[in-house]
Amino acid sequence: MIQVLHISAECYPAAKTGGLGDVVGSLPKYMTNAGVLSAAVIPKYSLKWINGREWTTVYHGAVRSDWRTIHFSVQQETTGALGFPFFVVDIPGLYDRPGIYNDPSGWPYGDEVERYLVFQQAVLQWLVSFPEADRPRVLHCHDHHTGLIPFMVQFAPEFKALSGTATVFTIHNGQYQGAFSWRNHNLLPYYYASARGFLEWNGAVNPMAAAVKCAWAVTTVSQSYLFELHQNSLGLEPLFRTEWHKQHGIINGIDAHVWDPETDTALHARLEGRSPEQIAEFKWKNKRVLCEWFGLREDQPLISFIGRMVGEKGSDLLPDAYKSYIHAGGSGSFLVLGTGETWTENQFKEMAWNYRGRVNAVIDYNEALAHQIYAGSDFLIMPSRVEPCGLNQMYAMRYGTIPIVRSIGGLKDTVPDIAEPDGTGRGIRFDHFSLDDIGYAIHRGASMWHNEPGIIAMLRARIMSIDFSWDNAVQHYFYVYRNIGARIEAVKKETPPISMPAKTKPKKKAK
Repeated sequence: MIQVLHISAECYPAAKTGGLGDVVGSLPKYMTNAGVLSAAVIPKYSLKWINGREWTTVYHGAVRSDWRTIHFSVQQETTGALGFPFFVVDIPGLYDRPGIYNDPSGWPYGDEVERYLVFQQAVLQWLVSFPEADRPRVLHCHDHHTGLIPFMVQFAPEFKALSGTATVFTIHNGQYQGAFSWRNHNLLPYYYASARGFLEWNGAVNPMAAAVKCAWAVTTVSQSYLFELHQNSLGLEPLFRTEWHKQHGIINGIDAHVWDPETDTALHARLEGRSPEQIAEFKWKNKRVLCEWFGLREDQPLISFIGRMVGEKGSDLLPDAYKSYIHAGGSGSFLVLGTGETWTENQFKEMAWNYRGRVNAVIDYNEALAHQIYAGSDFLIMPSRVEPCGLNQMYAMRYGTIPIVRSIGGLKDTVPDIAEPDGTGRGIRFDHFSLDDIGYAIHRGASMWHNEPGIIAMLRARIMSIDFSWDNAVQHYFYVYRNIGARIEAVKKETPPISMPAKTKPKKKAK
């Protein structure tokens, strides 16, 4: 029996745009490995990985959406390739498109409200069809795309059979709350009129606010980010402060099997041992190939940025920061990988031309190249305005690359500064989102690389030994589940079952 069902818009490798996909692609696997069979369900997009798999239909149903009846099916991936039961909800006309949130030209889909409302209702309708003893004990909802599920199971009569099922809501990014106008009210399932206030926030329906009010527990992906939401959450500050008693900050983990420098097939050279000499050779071989590919100098520190070029990641500060540093005579080469805002992309393209030999940029989403950059860089820079947890700094440290980060959210929790007196330093931190602070942080790193090779070697060995796997985080989640009364039990089995109840008959169409 599946004990925990993760409900999300993304799950790596099926569908991913950022950290949400990584988390939902890893957390169920590690929970299952710990003996608590967990599964994930996402919409069925028309994406390469999804289209290349075989699927078995386990349920057919239909959802009322305003005046329309929308038919759907729930399908299970047949091979169990992800290490846990993985399901998609096939909703023709709403999700069979070549993009998760945007079309190929980058424009967001205009029917987002209906898409996610239908998806959430379809998942719940499927779960209601289970025999009561076979239903999951925890519905773990991720971000605003699934934020109305805790409300629906309490206040929508159609899903009342699930009202005793524990709901947990994880906030991966509080900047995106999914709020929509009451003009879309007819897209909602029927619900008790007295519950309208649970949907309302600032004159609109706000799925994130509804989830914070209705979920049995609320988690964020780092302790510091939880505190930050109490101070700045785009108008939800009083709500977070009121509901503080059910909130938990749990740092994300990373998939230590995917991110393993000893076995990573994406790397030019893999790690062959943990001695200082072997680590140095690993770093040098991978840096050399990067410098050959991108025309950069091996005798200077290589500082890289990997990620989305959007305001919250602070990437718009980097072009001016790099120019100021280079013109001031600073030592270092800069490599950028990512996509995002056109203005920032063009800035990096222009710099790659004007500062050849010092700066290069790959405007692309390239998972394999990202692995190589983590392995071959000396430093990874993350100047984020907002960073709920951050995974890139953990990937970087796993590969011996020293993080340069702003003191915010999960970056603050995972990267103590090297100047900390207790000797726990893992990288370089700066406090203010400014050219002065980021320039000085880069200078600190470059000076240490040139003048203190012993410290660099020591720091590489230290950060590569840190356990960033999901094992610890999983136990924290289990504590949260049990704390709210969910009866989850670890079952010791070598191969957890992934079969589902027999295919159920379609429900009658809503009148």
